[in-house]
Amino acid sequence: MNYPELAKVILEHVGGDENVDNLGHCATRLRFNLKDDKRPNTEKLKNTPGIMGVVSKAGQYQVIIGSDVGSVYKEIINQAPSLDNNDGKKDEQDDRSPVAKVIDTITGIFTPILPAITAAGMLKAVLSVLVVFNLVSNESQTYQVIDFMADAAFYFLPILLAVSSAKKFNTNAYLAMMVGGILLHPNFVAMVNAVEETGGISLFGLPVSPVTYSSSVIPIILSVWFMSYIEPIADRISPKAIKFFSKPLITIAIVGTVSIVLIGPLGHFISDGISTGITALENFSPWLVPTLIGALSPLFVATGTHYGLVPIGINNRMVSGYDTVIYPGMLASNVGQGAAALAVGFKSKDSTVKQLASSAGLTGLFGITEPALYGVNLRFKTPLYAAMIGGGIGGLFMGIFRVRNFAGGSPGLLTLPSYIGDDTLQHLIFASIGAVISIILAFTISYILYKDPAPEEDALVDRDQDDSNKDENTSTTSAERASEEVVMSPIKGEVVSLSAVEDGMFSEEILGKGVAIKPEEGKVFSPISGTVTALFDSKHAVGLTSDHGLELLIHVGIDTVQLEGEGYQYFVEKGQKVEIGDKLIEFDLAGIAEKGYKTITPVVITNSADYGDIITLNESVVETGKKMIKVIR
Repeated sequence: MNYPELAKVILEHVGGDENVDNLGHCATRLRFNLKDDKRPNTEKLKNTPGIMGVVSKAGQYQVIIGSDVGSVYKEIINQAPSLDNNDGKKDEQDDRSPVAKVIDTITGIFTPILPAITAAGMLKAVLSVLVVFNLVSNESQTYQVIDFMADAAFYFLPILLAVSSAKKFNTNAYLAMMVGGILLHPNFVAMVNAVEETGGISLFGLPVSPVTYSSSVIPIILSVWFMSYIEPIADRISPKAIKFFSKPLITIAIVGTVSIVLIGPLGHFISDGISTGITALENFSPWLVPTLIGALSPLFVATGTHYGLVPIGINNRMVSGYDTVIYPGMLASNVGQGAAALAVGFKSKDSTVKQLASSAGLTGLFGITEPALYGVNLRFKTPLYAAMIGGGIGGLFMGIFRVRNFAGGSPGLLTLPSYIGDDTLQHLIFASIGAVISIILAFTISYILYKDPAPEEDALVDRDQDDSNKDENTSTTSAERASEEVVMSPIKGEVVSLSAVEDGMFSEEILGKGVAIKPEEGKVFSPISGTVTALFDSKHAVGLTSDHGLELLIHVGIDTVQLEGEGYQYFVEKGQKVEIGDKLIEFDLAGIAEKGYKTITPVVITNSADYGDIITLNESVVETGKKMIKVIR
């Protein structure tokens, strides 16, 4: 993927950096706050290679990239440095609805800290596995060290949130961290622990609630939000000569005092209220919320509002020690989405869809669903329905058995150990069963319902073309072409059976029937007349569709996608019309072999099922442009 070029295109079609108020990113998408949401060219962005989709919801303009989003974000910042941290400026005008503003704020605060929370959760999960299998004693120093390493992100969560909140509220991040430090200071914690002996805590006669704020969420967010209003006032009233000293002094004196006297206790009360409400809902109907989240999470993700649920799950774990509603429901939804996409990969005869759906499906099973959602499920609809059904029923199962998540992480198969807790494997077992239910149902329903899109109706329309300068062996009438086609050799080299390819996808003809060529030179030419329908960032393969619907994949080398385009060069663009003999790819034959990769090149008819017979010619060595395969409907 050409990150600089993609960044340039994105900036141009969102209306330029002057149209961007704020820019951030999560695991798979760029998140823009735009000044004028009518300026972006959404259709152009959707059709740009490297972009999986575009969503404009909840006050954000979201461009879905996938796992490369971090690299694209860095390039955008390099090209438009003013977008880095938004230069500390507030939006001059914000006409979004209150709900959109709240969702955008929550997303902006929690998205940056998710890596730390995920790392802590996974470390906790690994430690639980070590204890369960008696590899580490919970009384050993090893256990204690790993435990406090994992606890660090949770204990100091107010400081992590202080940084991201300061960025979102456009206030000083270091002063915000200082406020978090005030709430967590060991001396304050000691005073709280000794309150029964001292009779209470006061500050200038003001009562201070004896509350500990380690692992808390809401108090620090409210405190930093309050600071975003106090800091400008401190700036205005501070004499210019001593502003460097007086501005931070006034800010911290006011915000620190109000935080421990008023805002902190208020935030603690709100946190307890949310947890109590969830507990009451769980006692009344434990299956309801996980079922709804399992079924509807794809829609939340599609609109970017799923991050509004994350704080609830975190708050539940911080207050009660576990979460029974958000993360179990998201686990069921995520694995369901991955399974639904995988079913498309198994059933589709389109090589491009098969490759995308397979990789996106695996990613979904491991907890990152955007590639599956935007690349497959929303695109074909039936996998989305399957994912929602599977996710809903899996969530229902986990809700009925009150499955508890103890450590968080990105909900997927890799984070199943985060369901180990309470000195039992019960929750892990039921979480695993719920995940399996979602996977089986989503895969089965998606496989049954999915059908490849029908070929264009004009595939068999007669074309009055002059074929006098083409090989006489391929000169036929339009009617004959519709029932019989000839594939020429795209590469000079030795023709061998697909069974000689050291890749089961080709050797077992999973992708379709065809042949393989051991190339003698690094050039690939079009073996048919038609259209370029698939190109890849790694430039190692090309998909073609003939004028009459034959779909062909030419895959140069095995596992060469790992070269990420090194040694390859395209000479065509997606959607371009090509004729037999047009150059498609050049590749460094010797260089690829020196790096240890096989250069054998499968040439596969990916819609083989549409043809009654596929005849491979017997010549062992072919020149480019010579007959190699004949297909008959």
